[in-house]
Amino acid sequence: MADFDRMAATSVGTQGRAAEIDQGLRAHMMSVYNYLAGGLFVAAGTAFVFGTNETLASTIWFSPLKWVVLFAPLALIFFVSFRLQKMSVGAVQATYWLFTVLMGISLSLVFLRFAGNYMPIVQAFGITSVSFLGLSLYGYTTKRNLSGMGSFLLMGLIGLILAMIVNMFIGSGALAFAISVIGVLIFAGLTAYDTQRIKMEYLHFAQAGVDGAAYLSKAAVMGALGLFLNFVNMFQFILAFMGNE
Repeated sequence: MADFDRMAATSVGTQGRAAEIDQGLRAHMMSVYNYLAGGLFVAAGTAFVFGTNETLASTIWFSPLKWVVLFAPLALIFFVSFRLQKMSVGAVQATYWLFTVLMGISLSLVFLRFAGNYMPIVQAFGITSVSFLGLSLYGYTTKRNLSGMGSFLLMGLIGLILAMIVNMFIGSGALAFAISVIGVLIFAGLTAYDTQRIKMEYLHFAQAGVDGAAYLSKAAVMGALGLFLNFVNMFQFILAFMGNE
């Protein structure tokens, strides 16, 4: 009887712990998506302001400041990646919001390009949003292990960047079209892959005690950063694809 009671208590404890982790996972993913939604809102608002104001646009894009705007986001990604362990949660959050503002300024070029006709931007954003939600939901719910996609997608991304550099010199319309299609596919795959990675990361660190909980607060911001980049890049490639049709 005593053995049965111990087994029952263990079973209840295990079920309780599983329920706690499941609840924590939902809260963690909600935090990631809240950061993502906030970042996209900040970036879109900043892009619109800088892309529709001639004074701000000329200040940025007709001065050396354009190089700061173009390369600062990349510098911030490297900075936070190498300093993540030593940074506080507040510092990581501040870096993320600064990154979204800078990306918004960079995206103001989209509004300058489509000045007076923003319908293609709206359509591309709508298509990206629906596709992103579906892909992220797949990455979260699928039982298939997507970890093997990581190296394949990384190689594809490197090849895509090289193709883009080459096309800067040759200016091929056919290659530009191919780049747009491949770019959409790569970042579609990365969206599903990164969503599953964020989920598995939580399940790993949720069992690491206090240290794991401290890391997960920063991991939510970093997860949103990765998904933010996937969304923005997918949006730009979809927009380019529509422009090349």
